[in-house]
Formats: sequence, structure tokens, C-alpha cells
Amino acid sequence: MIDEQAEEKRRGSFWRELPILLGVAILVAVLVRAFVLQTFYIPSPSMEHTLNVWDRVLVNKLVYDFRDPRRGEIVVFKAPTKWQRGTEGEDFIKRIIGVAGDHVVCCDDKEHLMVNGVSLPEPYIYTDADGRQDPAADEDFDITVPANRLWVMGDHRSASGDSLEHYETSDKNIDEATVATDAVVGRAFTIFWPVSRAAWLSVPKEFEAIPDAAPAN
Repeated sequence: MIDEQAEEKRRGSFWRELPILLGVAILVAVLVRAFVLQTFYIPSPSMEHTLNVWDRVLVNKLVYDFRDPRRGEIVVFKAPTKWQRGTEGEDFIKRIIGVAGDHVVCCDDKEHLMVNGVSLPEPYIYTDADGRQDPAADEDFDITVPANRLWVMGDHRSASGDSLEHYETSDKNIDEATVATDAVVGRAFTIFWPVSRAAWLSVPKEFEAIPDAAPAN
């Protein structure tokens, strides 16, 4: 009889504590999503074939609280007003090509971008089914990234509304063409869905050769 009473008390305690446990779990999930990790899906072909339409990526929202974004990283950011196409607060995902102070030029004699005087081969740029790779840029340009801003481009250059497109359509307004560093939501670091495409989104080794920008005079 005593054992039955104890068992009933344990069951009653469990059901009384369950709403608290569920509440804590929901709170933890909300906090993680708000401040640490968030999932995003890819709605456009602008990053093919690094990221395909409907791929889902995991984004680290905490990393840039401790350091600045770096060249070669794939980032999610709040689109500048001039970049938006009807959805306020729209998120974009692109690759960082240049950070503040970087001198980015198209192109060298091999049709590669140059960053701070060094050629940047880009094997990740979109290649079609016939093996034809997009050009690094569809027209020549020569820019220096302003302070606290980023020059970002899609890996599928011919299908990406990125810094180059907005540089061309804004009469070469570098502020409209670049993204504020504080607009970055976080770094996309892995594809987790579909499982067949699961992969880490590491920085391509080609960026290792790029030197830091020379200090301004």
C-alpha cells in the first residue's frame, strides 16, 4: 500500500513538472535560435552549385560577436533597402569577396578577380552541364571596399543580385553596392539538408593567398 502511494505521488509529480520542463525546453530553443544557431533555406539559384535551391543551411549567429567577417565565408545578411524586391527585412546569402579596405579589380589576364593585387582563382563559380563556367564578372570594375562594409558575390555569377549587379545599376555607387558589416546575421557553416548534399561550407584555400589591405595613408 505504501509503495502504491509512493508511485502515485511520483506520477503526480511528473505531470505537475511536465509543463515546466516543456516551458524550459521551448525557452532554450527560442534563445538558441535568436542568439546562437538558425536554419535557412536557399530560395534562389544565386549560389549554385555551392548551394542549390531548397538546400537548408545552418548559420552561426554568434561568431561575429567575437571577430569580423572574413573573405571567402558564406554569410546571411539583411538585404539593403535598394536590394529588396518587395519583402521587407529580406535575408540574402552570398560569399564575401572583399572586406573593408580591400581593393577588388576585374580582371587579370586569366579573367580572375584580383584582391589587393593578388589573383583569386574561383573554382566554386557555377559551371553548367556542358562544363562552361560563369565569368568572374560580366564587366570590368575597380573598387575599394569602404569601412565597415563588405563586397559580396554569388557563386552563380550570372544569376546573382550581388554587389557587382548593384554597383552596375546604381551608377557605380559603392555604398549601394556593398553590405554593412552590422547587417550580417551570421555565417553559414554547413548544409544539413538534403542529407545527400550534407557538407561543411569551409573557406576555399584560394583565399589564403590574399594579403590584408594596405593601410590608408
